[in-house]
Amino acid sequence: MADFNLVMPKMGESVQDATITKWMVKAGDMVEEDDVLLEIATDKVDTEIPSPVAGKVIKLLFSEGSTVSVGEVIAIINTEGMGETAEADSTKDRKDTSSPADSKETSKTTATVVAQKPPQEKEDSGTNGQKAAANHKPGDRFYSPLVRNIAEKENIPASELDSITGSGVNGRVRKQDVLGYLDARRKEKKPVTGAQTVASPDIKIQFQEGDRIVEMDRMRKLIADHMVMSKQTSPHVTNFIEADVTNLVLWRNKVKDELMKKENQKLTFMPVFVEATAAALKEFPKVNASVDGYRIILRKNINIGFAVALESGNLIVPVIRNADQKSLLGLTVALNRLADAARKNSLSPDDIQNGTFTITNFGTFRNLTGTPIIHQPQAAILATGNIEKKPAVLETLTGDVIAIRYKMILSLSYDHRIIDGALGGAFLRRLAELLEAFDSDRTI
Repeated sequence: MADFNLVMPKMGESVQDATITKWMVKAGDMVEEDDVLLEIATDKVDTEIPSPVAGKVIKLLFSEGSTVSVGEVIAIINTEGMGETAEADSTKDRKDTSSPADSKETSKTTATVVAQKPPQEKEDSGTNGQKAAANHKPGDRFYSPLVRNIAEKENIPASELDSITGSGVNGRVRKQDVLGYLDARRKEKKPVTGAQTVASPDIKIQFQEGDRIVEMDRMRKLIADHMVMSKQTSPHVTNFIEADVTNLVLWRNKVKDELMKKENQKLTFMPVFVEATAAALKEFPKVNASVDGYRIILRKNINIGFAVALESGNLIVPVIRNADQKSLLGLTVALNRLADAARKNSLSPDDIQNGTFTITNFGTFRNLTGTPIIHQPQAAILATGNIEKKPAVLETLTGDVIAIRYKMILSLSYDHRIIDGALGGAFLRRLAELLEAFDSDRTI
């Protein structure tokens, strides 16, 4: 029987483990190569894992909510499409460890341990979990990184976490246990039936009858924490400038259909924005920087991130590395690939790491401009606004005339600890000049 061991893939240099958020298959299912098997989450990104082979799913060795080390076997697929079908609840029949030190040794024999584990030791056995939980001493319990992260986000102190009954092996607390505990705790609170005040760590929220409470999802919590941290870290200053991008608009209108026909690539304004920004950053390297205490780190590479709005309402920032070294066509291909991967939830952690500068396009939503928050640990972020037709005064040999031009507003939010108004203003002015001087006869 040709069995293929599916392992937790490496999701970036700094990522050592990932959490299984959802299995898309069950034991006994037939899968084709590239079929999505599961969804995983790391501290950096959520992504889908496709099947590298075709065959029959024999066993799922970890349940949803499990945090698994990179390289560990998570499922077995029979590439001949045969073999014994595991029980329907095989997602719960997995090996577990009571201490991190044992994980490396036991991971080598995962399949054997799971197959031999007697039914009474299943992780979802509530009776065994409760007995083990009752016997553990306060403070000596092992908690996975995911459980600890949830506890931290929900402000669950260690003493309270220790009181939660675990349904895992040896009473180990799983994600489901913590979420169930939180749900039960919320239900104990009185519903909002009239105007009342609820205390939060910083302010008091006045609820009124009919208000609806919606819990933030995992990604929104990460965004919220990052935004608050950025505002607390960097004193933000924002400059604005209006740019005449008539040449750019005329050029795009002329070449976009041809590019789609020849290269099957959609052409937006973003590749030109990235190209001009990379050129300006080379001229003003202090904007392509980070702050470390009282040290300024001038970045050698120009890695430009761009914000992508997701259907979930959240935001993610893929990164184009060494943007200054790519052609306009290369930037177009890279932008389309990353934006498509972002919307399909298939970005890798490497796709969103090591950015040195960020662009966010308010023009996508037909907004004139905005004052975005700096993406730490970067020192600045550019906002591009909507391109609109406007009357403008033009100087000619025979005098000034009023003409219809395409205009847009650019804004630069920057860290005032290392970027003063003179530098921020000069960078923004140069960027506008590069866009205004775009060659409308350029080929791509």
